[in-house]
Amino acid sequence: MSAPSATRSSVPRGPIVNSLKAGQLPRFIELYTVIGSLALSAGILALIGRLNVVGEAVVSAIVYLVVIGAMSSLVENRRKATDRVVRGLVTVAFLLAMVPLVSTLATVVVRGIGEVDWAFISTTTAHVFNPKTLVVSTSTGALQGIVGTLIITGIAALISIPIGILTAIYLVEYAAGGNWLSRTVTFLVDVMTGIPSIVAGLFAFALFSLLFGPKAVSGFSASIALCVLMIPIVVRSSEEMLKLVSLELREASYALGVSKFSTITKIVLPTAIAGLVTGVTLAIARVIGETAPIFIAASFTDNLNTNAFFGAMSSLATMALTGYKFPSTDLQASIGSAWGAALLLIILVVILNLIARIVARVFAPKGFR
Repeated sequence: MSAPSATRSSVPRGPIVNSLKAGQLPRFIELYTVIGSLALSAGILALIGRLNVVGEAVVSAIVYLVVIGAMSSLVENRRKATDRVVRGLVTVAFLLAMVPLVSTLATVVVRGIGEVDWAFISTTTAHVFNPKTLVVSTSTGALQGIVGTLIITGIAALISIPIGILTAIYLVEYAAGGNWLSRTVTFLVDVMTGIPSIVAGLFAFALFSLLFGPKAVSGFSASIALCVLMIPIVVRSSEEMLKLVSLELREASYALGVSKFSTITKIVLPTAIAGLVTGVTLAIARVIGETAPIFIAASFTDNLNTNAFFGAMSSLATMALTGYKFPSTDLQASIGSAWGAALLLIILVVILNLIARIVARVFAPKGFR
């Protein structure tokens, strides 16, 4: 009986190998592969005389995917190789999506940074006639565009945010079963989401022309046009955020005898406040740069107009448009003011996003901060 036992004990046993961890490429192999792909593609393109940024990026991406997939298949396993290749494809797609964004942002900053100063922000555009030289000079300013943008977008937000959030509350809390009214509202929201912005501007212009005459251009008319674009975004984003609130929180509140209205105001909305603020900010950022509806419904002017219910009103978007399409005799000043207005619009959107993040963090429930 002891011999078989001795035989079994004498057989050497190696360490148990986990096939999922067998064969690992070096830690920074992806970085090394990227550098090698860039060098190899540059050499190939230089040999054929076609060295350029676009060709370098395309050839490098192809070389990287082929090399990293082959090395991972040989050293690791097929599943790991597939993971590395797909991760590389996702990274390449992300970088391709970032190219136009970074290019546009860099162009606006480079061309607009020289125009933006305190005088540009605090004054309006003025045309000065010199009787001695008989030359009309233009001093550019964006105050009328900044004020108009804030007034038009502010009125649109005051109208759209309550309507959008209340509609989302109805769809999620009161019409969860899906009655005819909720289906109708959902259908109309889907239709409004696809409305072109110029159609919204034509709608507002036609409405106010019927009510107040053919020349009824005003900031309020432009705000109504923006409401048509903003309300469906607020409804959709708020609806999704409210659906993320756990059903157990509602049931616990109902079990304690809390009414549905109090549950919504004290439990559901505070829990979803971060997402709601983010959705509202996205909606504002979506409409604050609209040009066509404001151009049609509010027209444009170089004068400062703070009355939203009478007269033409400019915005930063229309200011950028008119600087290119309808330049003054001082062409350089008009183009410069257009780039400055575009840069100010980007800065304004960034500020609004930062404010929204701060508000969402401050008012979010304690466990979500």
